Amino acid sequence: MKGLFNFTEVATYFFRKKDPNRKSNFNLRTMHTINKISILMFLAGAIYFIVTHI
Repeated sequence: MKGLFNFTEVATYFFRKKDPNRKSNFNLRTMHTINKISILMFLAGAIYFIVTHI
């Protein structure tokens, strides 16, 4: 049960430092932006679902 509520990977995804050695392009930045938006939407929906059913 302890591993089910481990959100460190999600939190570190939002607060990572940019690697200066890695090349950045538009497609990669867009992919990460869409991933961040989808994670936030999922968490908002999960919180809404929990609040409305309690």
